[in-house]
Amino acid sequence: MSEESTTHDLVELTRRQLEAVNRRDMDAVMSRFPPDGVYDTSPDGLIVYEGPAAIRAFIGEWWDAFEELALEPEDILDLGHGIVFSLVRQTARPANSTGRVQRREAYLLEWVEDMIRRTTVYTDIGEGRAAAERLAEERG
Repeated sequence: MSEESTTHDLVELTRRQLEAVNRRDMDAVMSRFPPDGVYDTSPDGLIVYEGPAAIRAFIGEWWDAFEELALEPEDILDLGHGIVFSLVRQTARPANSTGRVQRREAYLLEWVEDMIRRTTVYTDIGEGRAAAERLAEERG
């Protein structure tokens, strides 16, 4: 499998992926994860979800925790070599609550052949940006 993505617009593909999350369109979200796809939340002390079944279960549980959930991209940068850095503001209303929660997070997406091989989520924006830049440079 080539390390380069075959698309010319990974920013647009990333934007579409975030829109699918906002629609809670699980099939559209999962259509971009290959059988060896990974969703990594370990930078925040959580775990790594490997494979479509684990990723689907995690996303489903996350969605179920909120009656309202929106991911608003503040910035999406194609760093080259299949690496995309996305800064996102997540706003949500937890289930059975009138309160709202909000946080900014960074997503490092590793695209290969128009599929997301790995998504890594960082609440430390600087750490996420540095990791994305380092990975793009390593692949260069």
